[in-house]
Amino acid sequence: MSATDAEVAVLIVGGGPVGLTARALLERWGVRTLLVEKHGDLSPFPRARLVNVRSMEIYRHLGLAAKITADAFAPEFGRIRFRDTLRDRDFATAAMIGVNAPVPESPALGVVTSQDRLEPTLLAVADAPVRFGVELIELIEPAEEAESVVAVLLDHRRGEETRVCVRYVLAADGANSTVRRLLGIGTTGPGAMGGFTTVVFDADLDPWCAHRPAGVYFTAHGLFAPLYPEGGWAWFVPTPEDAAHADWPELVSRALGPRADVRADVSRVQHWVMNAFVAERFRHGRTLLTGDAAHAIPIVGGLGMNTGIADVHNLCWKLAGVLHGWAGPGLLDDYEKERQPVAHRTLRQAVANSRLMLDVQNRRRDQLRTGEAASAQVELPWTERYFAQLGLVLGATYGPEAEADTGPDYVPTPQPGHRMPHLWLTPDRSTLDAVGEWFTLLTPDPAPWERRPTAPWPLHVETLPDEHADLCGLNPRGALLIRPDGHVGARWDDRPPSDSTLHHAFTTITRSGQGETARQ
Repeated sequence: MSATDAEVAVLIVGGGPVGLTARALLERWGVRTLLVEKHGDLSPFPRARLVNVRSMEIYRHLGLAAKITADAFAPEFGRIRFRDTLRDRDFATAAMIGVNAPVPESPALGVVTSQDRLEPTLLAVADAPVRFGVELIELIEPAEEAESVVAVLLDHRRGEETRVCVRYVLAADGANSTVRRLLGIGTTGPGAMGGFTTVVFDADLDPWCAHRPAGVYFTAHGLFAPLYPEGGWAWFVPTPEDAAHADWPELVSRALGPRADVRADVSRVQHWVMNAFVAERFRHGRTLLTGDAAHAIPIVGGLGMNTGIADVHNLCWKLAGVLHGWAGPGLLDDYEKERQPVAHRTLRQAVANSRLMLDVQNRRRDQLRTGEAASAQVELPWTERYFAQLGLVLGATYGPEAEADTGPDYVPTPQPGHRMPHLWLTPDRSTLDAVGEWFTLLTPDPAPWERRPTAPWPLHVETLPDEHADLCGLNPRGALLIRPDGHVGARWDDRPPSDSTLHHAFTTITRSGQGETARQ
């Protein structure tokens, strides 16, 4: 069929974790979506290995945190170990803060898990239609003032083309994004950093690893990672020159170390390119880039997928507001303004991660070449906080302070633009749990605020205990207005100056009026 045969509010291109998370979030907002994925099914490869604490806060909101945690490794696997070979002792180690143990800054705990374990959970949480084996091949943009675009889709199974009229396109189709190419959007950054291969295999490695668990083992012969709590391993290594004729079981066995005497049972091999770039634009008309389509982040530090999950958490409430009519179209411009600086900071950190990792490995090889004792220590070029990145993942800031590089430390603050600090409202309910498909107003005295009209904006008013009000610097009549993505949109330290103040804050935040974000 070649004619337009359907209309949807948002077409999601790409069925990885970012696209699937966007589908779940938009369904919560009552937005009709269609997700298309050019591959015939979910990816069978492990790929991303870490769901960080901020992503788990988002999945806590979606009711998925318990399921994801149950399928993941125990917290003691939230550690990185450096060894000469997998069978040797550690010569260095670093904890993944926010993964290996709870942190007071969050109600959630990150996990080590495999992407192919995460994706089915994300797929099952929403009912919106998904079409596997369907590829977007063309975007037709009518007149500039038109309220939709036409997506041309090719069903590889049936060999049929269809046209779908969509209000917006959310591109989550990876580093080699078809959507980004069709729109002619360039990228900045180092670009391709080399070809790599992931080898999935089974072997009994418990004698060397069970007593010292880790999510990642860096060795001089590649990176090893356990796949699932019940078993399985992956080996990540630069792709050899004659990869097509490689004896992968033999290569894995040799990489495990001399005298290992372990035969690897290889089940899958995937070749891929490690990219490092940020798209020059995140928006083109009615199309918005997210995840690896917007920024390809090197894998060291586990920042890539998680940055994409934060992208759609920022974007989906804005799309819902525009589609439901309580936000102006200009709100979508704020997506790029807010998330592109985060992407650049994340890319810089991931490149630094990679260089520091290589520095450790190179210095260790130098020690071995010069005959130093195997027990000689390598002084780590980072602290225990290095791979945690709490300052980056919890400290992402939107607005005038966004240019500041927070570094590894996170300092909670209830100022506009910052993520609302985690504070317990009840023994098991956080201020972050008060956020949902609405704006949240936190105040010690709800009564005056509940009497104020807020239509058409969805608003829940919550009582902020007095002890937290003091921590946040609020007087008894003060309030914090929290956006649906958990970031502070406005604050009033005391009683607002007029009855129109809250209305003004909403029109400013949602770009449905003029003015600056309310602050006092």
